[in-house]
Amino acid sequence: MCGIVAYIGKQEAFPILTKGLQRLEYRGYDSAGIALRNGQGEFEMFKKKGKVADLLAHVNGKKLTANMGIGHTRWATHGPPNDVNAHPHFSGNNRLVMVHNGIIENYEALKVALEEAGHTFQSDTDTEVLVHLIEELQKRENLPLEEAVRIALSKVVGAYAIVIMDREDPDKLVGARKGSPLLVGIGDGEFFFASDGTPIVEHTRRVVYLDDEQIAVVTRDGNLQIKTIENEQLSPFVEQLDLQIESIEKDGYDYFMLKEIHEQPHTVADAMRGRINAKEGWIRLGGVEEYTNRLLQANRYIMVACGTSWHAAMLGEYLFEELARIPVEVEYASEFRYRNPILTEKDVVLGLSQSGETADTLAALQLAKERGALLYGIVNVVGSSIARLTNAGSYIHAGPEIGVASTKAFTGQVVLLTLMAMSIGYKKGTISKSYFHRLLSALEEIPAKMESLLSQCEEQVRYIAAEMKNATNALYLGRGYNFPIALEGALKLKEISYIHAEGYPAAEMKHGPIALIDKNMPVIVIATNKSAYEKIVSNIQEVKAREGRIIAVVTEGDKTISPLADYTIEIPETEEVLTPLLSVIPLQLLSYHIAVMRNCNVDQPRNLAKSVTVE
Repeated sequence: MCGIVAYIGKQEAFPILTKGLQRLEYRGYDSAGIALRNGQGEFEMFKKKGKVADLLAHVNGKKLTANMGIGHTRWATHGPPNDVNAHPHFSGNNRLVMVHNGIIENYEALKVALEEAGHTFQSDTDTEVLVHLIEELQKRENLPLEEAVRIALSKVVGAYAIVIMDREDPDKLVGARKGSPLLVGIGDGEFFFASDGTPIVEHTRRVVYLDDEQIAVVTRDGNLQIKTIENEQLSPFVEQLDLQIESIEKDGYDYFMLKEIHEQPHTVADAMRGRINAKEGWIRLGGVEEYTNRLLQANRYIMVACGTSWHAAMLGEYLFEELARIPVEVEYASEFRYRNPILTEKDVVLGLSQSGETADTLAALQLAKERGALLYGIVNVVGSSIARLTNAGSYIHAGPEIGVASTKAFTGQVVLLTLMAMSIGYKKGTISKSYFHRLLSALEEIPAKMESLLSQCEEQVRYIAAEMKNATNALYLGRGYNFPIALEGALKLKEISYIHAEGYPAAEMKHGPIALIDKNMPVIVIATNKSAYEKIVSNIQEVKAREGRIIAVVTEGDKTISPLADYTIEIPETEEVLTPLLSVIPLQLLSYHIAVMRNCNVDQPRNLAKSVTVE
């Protein structure tokens, strides 16, 4: 979850590293640090608890000249966030300095052995143990840096992405990965390491994505070598980074989250572009076409995901079971991977992840692969680990999502699941031709309806946010396709405003949560369902009878629920299976405006990070 950036070349390293860390800060912002190798051949280290801005304030006024260095922005795992535990970390002899993302699970045993060998440690981190281990192997065997790294990594258990410098080898950087992303950027007489493409896109678009248990060695003279920890030499596979600089800037918005909410009409259109044609009546998803027979003949689908992606998967369950008539199980990846699930070659396992690097989802897919299931990935980041592991899949094409609370990636995932369920259902004959064409036409209208909704509802949402901002609890209710939206709305409120919220099936309110309802409890009801409409009206009546404050998301023109609710937000009418793509938007805006009014850091909520690459 931490962010890594490194540079070796002819340019000044300090501005490259610090700007890169600012772009990676969505991955962690407990502390930040850099290490530079100056012109005198010495390391200069600066690290600080807090955000990258705190690091820059700490360094302010110092003259830093170096064309080689490493940087890190941290999401704490081992040891509290403070200056000492911040990365980078020195080896005991100060010859090596390293940054690390991941968790070394056997660090305690390694630490005991190193202490017996005379090593002392300054921090609480597993990272410092690893760099000491590399030091011990290097001096014991008189090994070059990359060989010491290779042997050390063969002795550790866990996940890592590392970059390391050696004071006595001034023209070399060594990086390695397992379970945490790391890429090598190839410039003109220079190299970069980074957790993703955002820190380096303005310098180069030529990249090599490292696979698990691969080590990359770059040297100042332009040499790049890649080998495995088994010492097998590999040929680098250079790819083009598909990323626009404008997409990682705020473009006049106060926060990335608000920008990303407003981007959804375009990102949803991008997710469908070239994949559907309502006029001609077709859906074409590359991964589906390639594995049509296995997808149609599967006994069941299992969807594994975490967080917001899990809510998208829940919607997928409704979509696939209704449209394709295939049994679906939705699993938290973190639970699925640690039990002994029943999997066969007749199963299809779908992994959903914005980053494509989510550690638990990746491990769950690996387990499914070992059991012979067909793997299908729905991710946003091109070249990510899940994209490379799965047999087939589809990118959502949402562009970089910088805000920690996911918005446009969620709607992109829902669009892909909808297209997939429709395509399989039509091929199986479980939906009629007329309904298939009706859904296609309705889908093509969604981006314009999103645009209209965003322009019309924001003032009303802002007013409701002002009324809600001092609440300490909130309840979100939905039925059918809108139950996962209730869960997602509650999660958004928790993530960025720190108000406790729960999402519940509306009918289940009577089985517990109704005890919480009083005049201080806002109850957000997603009431756009055509089916079970009268039941939702009854649920609202039950809340009103207990003085709960009702905020209802309804279909435009609703005449029944609007008089019952304290506040209403209207969404455009569409096919019921597509309503989540619209009903989620007011809930995203509501959580955003409440968080702003509570002076919360919307893009970087406390204790969270964007890409969860550790368990």
